[in-house]
Formats: sequence, structure tokens, C-alpha cells
Amino acid sequence: MKFLLQVDCDTVKIVMKSQIPDPVPGLLQQALVELEAEFASLPAYAPAYDAGDSASAQLLSEVALRLGDNYPYFHPLYAGQMLKPPHPVARAAYALAMKLNPNNHARDGGRASSAMEIEAVREIAAMFGWKEFLGHLTSGGTFANLEALWVAGQQRPGQRIVASSQAHYTHQRISAVLGLHFNSVATDKRGCLDLNALEDELKAGDVGTVVATLGTTAIGAVDPLDQILVLQSRYNFRIHVDAAYGGYFKLIPEALDEPARRAFAVIDRADSIVIDPHKHGLQPYGCGCILFRSPEVGRFYKHDSPYTYFTSSELHLGEISLECSRAGASAVALWATQRLLPLVPGGKFAAGLKAGRAAALELDSRLRKDERFTALATGKPELDIVVWKLRDENSERASMLAQKIFDLAAERNLHLALVKLPRDWFDPSGNDEHITCLRSVLMKPEHLEWIDRICEILTGATDAAFDAKKG
Repeated sequence: MKFLLQVDCDTVKIVMKSQIPDPVPGLLQQALVELEAEFASLPAYAPAYDAGDSASAQLLSEVALRLGDNYPYFHPLYAGQMLKPPHPVARAAYALAMKLNPNNHARDGGRASSAMEIEAVREIAAMFGWKEFLGHLTSGGTFANLEALWVAGQQRPGQRIVASSQAHYTHQRISAVLGLHFNSVATDKRGCLDLNALEDELKAGDVGTVVATLGTTAIGAVDPLDQILVLQSRYNFRIHVDAAYGGYFKLIPEALDEPARRAFAVIDRADSIVIDPHKHGLQPYGCGCILFRSPEVGRFYKHDSPYTYFTSSELHLGEISLECSRAGASAVALWATQRLLPLVPGGKFAAGLKAGRAAALELDSRLRKDERFTALATGKPELDIVVWKLRDENSERASMLAQKIFDLAAERNLHLALVKLPRDWFDPSGNDEHITCLRSVLMKPEHLEWIDRICEILTGATDAAFDAKKG
């Protein structure tokens, strides 16, 4: 790496200067020329805002310096939260679309980008085995799940929504916003929805929708969807699958263990599915997607808006969405990425998922060989999230050690995450007291190549933490 010395009046900063060129400007240059040519027949005009002056350039330099106050989310040594850098083509396509700034609420605001959204969403649905469906992009997983639960409330008015205690917290919050009754169901020690606890809820006869999470936020646990479907045949409820994080793992069943493989194999039998392309799908924020198996749910969205839909008799995405204005650039970026990296088993995109999972399995394996750590008692990670705690009988001490290692690793440029989990997930003889653990999300394909470096830094940070503890 090269380093750039910046001298300020009162401070001296050493800034890393990357040797890796950013391909996006080069990708954009010719494409912008071609886009301009598409509108060459328009008469010339003087834009009200001219950003070609020195003041604008100076301001952008200031913006760049401000943005430097971030974790290096793009780098393989960032292995903390669910943050995956967008593909360069996605970034370039998004920036190209922003020349027009289309709005995909209606074809009048985003004609080309609306068509691209429909095509891109069709490809996601096909990944799950659906040809007939209703779906669209959203601003993110939260709003996608809101639409799923809103339809659930329309189809089963007055009935409850239930989800596991490890489901995303927004399901409970969304239910409250929608005025729906929500109950949290216990999990087993794998972090999955407990089937006995679920059946106890179902016996009451008032559960309308069960949320199955395929890839929980904390540990990437996969709820047993195949067994939930068995209960559905007895108790007649809807199933919504929140696969915001884990949905793309449908493409690599051969890389999954049997329980997760069985769950993804029957995802097509769900009533609705949410997936976030801005997680594993290599997209900029925000880009979520909601899919319904039955196109008939479109009747719940029906509304009159003569001031919005007037130039086309074709479907407007705003007619099947609760959101109004949405960035058409998100659809353009997703469409371009999926053209370059199709959502097919055995393809380059799927290979990236397999690399991340392989990295997670390797890290988990190495952690289990270090007597200072305790990994999940139930076995290997189900997807690409790894969690571990410090081996100490005292939970408070173990939690403090986790925090210390987290800090020391960050000083060494390895960025992890912290999560509080029940102690008995790691030690079956323990209690359900919550303990602070270390967590790593290895979702970048590059993580596999960097696993030795990651483990080297983690070992050094752990050594330093234990030395400090002895002192």
C-alpha cells in the first residue's frame, strides 16, 4: 500500500492510498456518451446548476475526507456486519441511471427502468421456482416485510402473526404499525424456530401467518421450513419466508448441510418471500424485493390515481406496491448485475456464495481448535455467519474479553461484530443467561483468500487480550 501524508494546522494524518484502481469511472465514461446521444435531438439548454467549477470540486474533496470516517466495508478485513460491496457494474449502472433519476412508481416516471425491474424481479422469482407470481423491488427488507405482513392481515384479518424470537425485530414492530397481533415463539439451541413451541401457538386456532426465517441476523440460522409445511397441512395458516439475508443460498444446495438444504428445497411452497439484493445480491442500498406466490393478492393494492398513471395501459409498479416514489436506478443496477452474473446454479454468482460459505466453515473449524474459544454446540454455521464466545466460567468476564478482542482486532484493521446470545447455545449444561460473543459475517468471495490473514490478526488480538488479563 502507498500512504499519503496530509498536514493539517493542528494534526498530521497518514491516509492509506489504495493501489487498486476503481473501475467504475472507466465503465461510466463511454456509457454516459452513449446515453447523451439518445437525447441528442433535444434543443440545447443551460442547466440551472453547473457543477464544473472549482467550488464543487473542492466540496467533493471535503465529502471524500468526511466519508473516510467509516469502517472499510469494501475490504476483506471487514468481516463484521452484513455489508457487502456492490459489484462495479451495479455501481456504474446506478450512476448512469442517475443521469435521468427515474422513479419506478409509474412508467411515466421510469419507463425503461420499470421494464428492467419487471425483468430483474422475474429472474429472482425464477430462482425460487416461481413463474406465476406478483412482486417488485422495495427500498429494503423492512418495507418488503411490511408489505408481506400487510397482505397477511388482509387475507387473514384478526388473526395473529408469529415468528421466532430470533426473527428480525422489525416483524414485531411492523405488526404493531399494521395493528396486527404478534407473538414471538421460542427457538431451539440452533437458533431455529422450535416446532413444539410453534405447535402450542397453532393449537389456539388463531394464527394466520407463520414467519419462517431462512438466515437469521444473529447467526444465519435456517428455520425448518419443510417441517413447518407439515404443520401447515394440519393447522391451515399462511407462511411468509423472510429470506432477506439467506435467500440466494437457494443457488448452492450442494454446499449446505441437510437441514438447510431441505428448507431451501421447499421455499417455492411459501405464500410470500422477501429477499434483499443489497445483501448477497451485490447491490447498493436500498434494494429489497417482495414476492407473492399468488398474483391474486394484487387486488389488495388496487387504487385509483388518474394523476399518476396516464400514458400506458401496461402495469405500473405503483399499482402493486405500497411505496410510491422508488429509485429506478436500483432496478437498473440489479438488472445489469444479473445480466452479467445470472442467478443460476454453477454460475459465477453462485461460486461467490460458495466461497463465502467455505470461508465461514474454515474459520469455524479453526476456532474450535483454539482452547480459548467455544463455538456453537450444535455444530457448523448454516450459512456464512460465524459466532463464538470466550471460554470462561464467568459470563461477565467472558463478555469483557470478547469486547477487548473486538477492540484489539479493530486496531489491527480486522473488523468483527459483537452479539448477545444464550450461553446454553455454546454449553448445553449451561443456563440461558445471555453472553456477549464475537461474530463474523464472511459474505465476500474474497474472504476465503484472506482467511489466513483474518485468523492471524484474530490470534494476535486474542493473545494480547489474554496477556492483559494476566497482567
